[in-house]
Amino acid sequence: MHPALRYDCHVHLVGNGQDGSGCWLRIEGLWLKVLSEVMRKAVGMPLPLTHKDFDVKYVEALRELVRGSYVDKALLLAQDEVYDEDGKKLDFGSFHVPNDYLFKVCRENPEFVPAISIHPGRKDALAELERCLAAGARALKLLPNCQNVDCSLPQYDEFWRRMAAAGLPFLCHTGGEMTVPVMNRSYQDPRILRRPLELGVKVIAAHSSGNSHFFDQNYFGELIKLMDEFPALYADTSALNSPIRSGVLKQVKESGRLGRFLHGSDYPVPVGARWVWLRGLITFAQASEAGRIPNLIERDAFLKRAMGFDDGHFTRLGEILRPV
Repeated sequence: MHPALRYDCHVHLVGNGQDGSGCWLRIEGLWLKVLSEVMRKAVGMPLPLTHKDFDVKYVEALRELVRGSYVDKALLLAQDEVYDEDGKKLDFGSFHVPNDYLFKVCRENPEFVPAISIHPGRKDALAELERCLAAGARALKLLPNCQNVDCSLPQYDEFWRRMAAAGLPFLCHTGGEMTVPVMNRSYQDPRILRRPLELGVKVIAAHSSGNSHFFDQNYFGELIKLMDEFPALYADTSALNSPIRSGVLKQVKESGRLGRFLHGSDYPVPVGARWVWLRGLITFAQASEAGRIPNLIERDAFLKRAMGFDDGHFTRLGEILRPV
């Protein structure tokens, strides 16, 4: 019997599209410009975001990080554009990663597992979903507060039903956001996931519904209430090794529901060891060792193991992904 594969369930694919990938980046405003540069340096990317070879080099570097880490595979995320409720594309957002490019990267690199992104308000949403299912989609990712997705709208019911029938899980951003522009803050509340859950969709609430900054709301209590009501609701621990989001880790550990949480890093978001040490979740020696790990995929996995997350935290995604 083969051992269960270990996954990082939250890894971003990005690109500028200069090589024909179809991706685009739009980093506007001082905060996003500074943050994107911090992230670029943190992941060790030598090329600027505008370089013509950036897309290829990003994938090559990410592949080597996964190969050199505790995890066997990474769930790689596409990023759809922003639409209104009537399916009109809006001029909003900081990056786009097409599903076709995601599939190409995953075909060429077996370390990656494809998580498509389709705004359910698109005129062709169901057709695109069918196309992506046929191409081997294993999950679907959205950021409702950033991509303007009200998951409770009745016109999206058919989309959720088709996902449920296909066994395609929904990785959904929950809680605040600081790395990409937010369009509607009310959609960061995990209670917006009620309708997909009622229709049978397996849902993974990204970031465990914690707060992203000091003035942001922590929705962890609402997440737990939903978990008690819906057995198909999970959450990931992505981006929790960061200054503010790390505050929810103690709640996760003490929730009595560790079997519902999955490992994720949120690469290329920086991974810091000092935050969980300051919160008393690891020792100084463990924090020092983590700080010497340049590979952010490995550093995040190391910190989760140091905090006491078991093997199931890393392998559980394999039971949730759509089989192909």
